[in-house]
Amino acid sequence: MKKHVIASAALVAALFGSSAFARPEGAAGVIQNRTIGYALSDIHWAMYQTKDAKAECPNGFNDGPREQFKVLFPENGAKRSVVDTQLARERAQWFPKLEDDKFPFHEGSGKISFGLNLDGKVGPNDFTSPAGDKGVDNQLWRALGCIANYRGPEGTLYHFTNNYMLRHNYNRVLIELTDVDSLTTDPDVTVTTYRGLDSVLTDATGSTALPGGSQRVDYRWGKQFIQRFKGKITDGVLTTEGKDWTYPATAAFEDVTVQFIRDARFQLKLTTDTGEGFIGGYTDVAAFYRQLNESWSTHHQSYGQESAPSLYRALYRLADAYPDASGKNTAISSALQVKFTQVFLQHPPRETAAGEEVSKPARH
Repeated sequence: MKKHVIASAALVAALFGSSAFARPEGAAGVIQNRTIGYALSDIHWAMYQTKDAKAECPNGFNDGPREQFKVLFPENGAKRSVVDTQLARERAQWFPKLEDDKFPFHEGSGKISFGLNLDGKVGPNDFTSPAGDKGVDNQLWRALGCIANYRGPEGTLYHFTNNYMLRHNYNRVLIELTDVDSLTTDPDVTVTTYRGLDSVLTDATGSTALPGGSQRVDYRWGKQFIQRFKGKITDGVLTTEGKDWTYPATAAFEDVTVQFIRDARFQLKLTTDTGEGFIGGYTDVAAFYRQLNESWSTHHQSYGQESAPSLYRALYRLADAYPDASGKNTAISSALQVKFTQVFLQHPPRETAAGEEVSKPARH
């Protein structure tokens, strides 16, 4: 068997040359015309977790739809209709109210969390990162920290977020760095986000992205995802200014859904193969909640004990930015923990892209 494998490898090398499957080595190979591209390959809401969850969730995890349904409608012989039970709960999910419900909600507790200092201050509600950085703004972690769905690696949504991102090309988030002189130190670079059209190159398991693939940029259907950020690279870490940003985020049912983050900024440790770190900003609560229900049904939320109506109240209770006319905050500080994998971006021919302007991020 081993001889056959060696012979097959030799035949491939003979037919296509020794560089057929080789990827360019070093910065000179991947930075072309002062440009380098990356595709999003791993993404999760940043979750600080201890092994037994006692520190951040001393009261345990929150109940989900099934647990709450049993409390609301116990099996005591009472006659109830589907309209008054199942459909009533679905109505509460799609049209939630801010009034207190009868179920306790366990927020993530403690002073440690991943994320970024979004406002440049160290406030009483801020966190300290595991690395010791002060002033971390991430109130979304308080809302999600004790919901099993978002905790890794067992959480259902935690697992399938990456699974569907790699499987569904709609979710293909690309970033392109231009005006790049060095991936170590560069005081002025431009970061442009796009949606890609192609699958990510992976290993044989299909779960690990490999660098060196190519991605066609979607200028037609992905215009709303094109956004430019000014940034700099210091000691190999890219940081950008803050700007409103919309990104594609479909899940189980391949619905066309998005997430909207206000004042989003990138902080990524760069190499020629990857960019790892955080995207911080203020997640629009209405967009977050709509995306959750449109892409993850009550049935699927039940697997991770996630009650959407209870979470809705927590999101608005913890929201800390962008008040509306009534003074109610509409966005919540948050952080995405992300990994990008290097790719070669292919822009459409000039004649097909002519006249296409960079669109402003969608408003929600």
